[in-house]
Amino acid sequence: MMTADWLEKHYYTPQQPLSKRPNLRCYRTSGTSSGLRKAIYYSEDDELAYAEIKSRIFGRFLAGTGVRTALSDMGTGHAADTAPGIFARIGLQAEAISFRLPVEKHLERLLALRPNVLYTMPSILDSLLRAADDPKSWRVRKVILVGEAAAPSWIARSAERLGILPTDVMDTYGSIEIGTIAYYSHEHGRYLIAEGLEAEGLRDIPMPARGEAAELDEEESVLVLTSTVRETFPSLRYVTYDVVRDFRPVLVDGVWRQSFQALVRRLGPELKHGEKISVYDIEEVVFRHIGQAIVRVEVSGNRLRVHIGGDPGESTLRRIELDLCDRIPEIGRMIRGKLLEELQVLRLDENASMEGSSIKHKKIYYN
Repeated sequence: MMTADWLEKHYYTPQQPLSKRPNLRCYRTSGTSSGLRKAIYYSEDDELAYAEIKSRIFGRFLAGTGVRTALSDMGTGHAADTAPGIFARIGLQAEAISFRLPVEKHLERLLALRPNVLYTMPSILDSLLRAADDPKSWRVRKVILVGEAAAPSWIARSAERLGILPTDVMDTYGSIEIGTIAYYSHEHGRYLIAEGLEAEGLRDIPMPARGEAAELDEEESVLVLTSTVRETFPSLRYVTYDVVRDFRPVLVDGVWRQSFQALVRRLGPELKHGEKISVYDIEEVVFRHIGQAIVRVEVSGNRLRVHIGGDPGESTLRRIELDLCDRIPEIGRMIRGKLLEELQVLRLDENASMEGSSIKHKKIYYN
């Protein structure tokens, strides 16, 4: 299997041969144990396959709705860069708004364009809804999500504020390494694995050197993917470290398709706060300020909280908070522009308990 440790040793390296090949696109994401940001490469054929698969998914969701315009409000990365072209392939007039602009400018653009389709991340949509007086005035008819996991209850609340139905919202799931992985089918009530992928749900996987042992409930498994179209990434039994519930095939238009009921959580060192940030990134900032310390990361909804052991003063916690925002520069820009909530840095309560087990025994814990 293509594990995180294997990829750090052989793919996410300064001597990566693909870096010397012309006509490859390079996308960078969160850090590794060596401090390097990951570099993931796409060839022209990779980009074409990605666009074809994604445009078919979007096209099926929007078919027969009469939508004509779309706005992409996506932060950074592969999905953001390719979004206008994806919508153009299915005949929509599409625009994108930069993550560098403050949230007020995003609201102004939504009111000016009144796009039929909004393509965004749950964390950004949270901020837009918080900042808006009347989101219904945007006249959005369909929403497509990607990024953090979107719970059905959260989707229902967001749809209500927009004046649309939960079935008007399609959640998609992907990664920079693979591309589009799955999308939520309201007809089947499940996430369907995208074309071009062979998926497995495994309960016994090698964990990263710094990762915790996997504790899986009876219906949970870790998603492992093999791509039949990806060219410049070793996607042969690639371990996503994403835990899914009720992984099984379902019949879709007469064809058996792999599916799962929900994304539960992520194992290993990578997290999401708008963009990917790793435990390695977080620890590097903390240790720079106070040396070795117990660091625990809490994932609650679309927000991260970092808990630090010992007795750091309030001024130290605030300095860590500021530096942490800029560890991934794109995250810092979106926080300052109020497109993302702040990363909170707190003193660790050694007696705190989450998910029925002591905080002291988990590197990352979820609410």
